[in-house]
Amino acid sequence: MIHTETERKFLVLSSAFKAQATETHRIKQGYIARDNGNSVRVRIKDNIGILTIKGPSADDISRTEWEIEIPLQDAEALLRLCHGGIIDKTRYIIPEPSGRIFEVDEFYGDNEGLVMAEIELENASDAFEKPSWLGQEVTGDRHYYNSYLSMHPFKTW
Repeated sequence: MIHTETERKFLVLSSAFKAQATETHRIKQGYIARDNGNSVRVRIKDNIGILTIKGPSADDISRTEWEIEIPLQDAEALLRLCHGGIIDKTRYIIPEPSGRIFEVDEFYGDNEGLVMAEIELENASDAFEKPSWLGQEVTGDRHYYNSYLSMHPFKTW
């Protein structure tokens, strides 16, 4: 199903978020194609394959997204076709008091040392409670897009 994803991204100041996590997921993902803000991503989340197509962002906060679950063997094969490096991370799920969810990604490999949080919103102007471990907002800074990180790893900055 196609939907619009509206999210804000932040750097994370400390590992205090881990105590608030209600679940974790190991994620490996790569990019089959990317051009003019569009991307085709393959992801393995735990043992589930996912294919995602994202459109460009007009306002740096919202993007059109289409996602479908695919067989794990297909996802593994598609990862071998990806351009650039493979993103490897653990995602921590942290409920926010309003009922929204923070997803905090702790990166490994060439992006080790980078920890980012994102929160999905109904509207770009929605208010939410900012936990003490939430740092500088990087929404719209393409350096922090996973597709950019796969080509220009954090360790090379």
